[in-house]
Amino acid sequence: MAKYLLLKHYRGAPSAVNDVPMEKWTPDEISAHIKYMNDFAARLEESGEFVGGDALAPEGEWVRYDGEGRPPVTDGPFAETKDLIAGWMIIDVDSRERAVELAGELSAAPGAGGRPIHEWLELRPFLHMPPTVTE
Repeated sequence: MAKYLLLKHYRGAPSAVNDVPMEKWTPDEISAHIKYMNDFAARLEESGEFVGGDALAPEGEWVRYDGEGRPPVTDGPFAETKDLIAGWMIIDVDSRERAVELAGELSAAPGAGGRPIHEWLELRPFLHMPPTVTE
């Protein structure tokens, strides 16, 4: 089994086929989209391939350590992922091919007009450190 991160983007990825921003969707269209996402996750829970996932609020900030006894520094001249990343899902699958298959299915979530979005999802494998070899 291999873990993959599926990232949904607000922007930054190539345009989706049904490229209507969510703030222009009707309440019913938003409900249908969320239902699709929840049903997808439930099906993967049943197959044992779902690890976790959630939508992200648009708010957020960068934080870093600024030295002993000093308060953390927030924000800065960085790319704002809060403007880019809409949500995530972690899957644990048998192969890259299965991860691609599921990402393609998730890309078909409905959007404006109830039509599939065909959005681009970022698919990233988790980095696994090689085992420590001891004699």
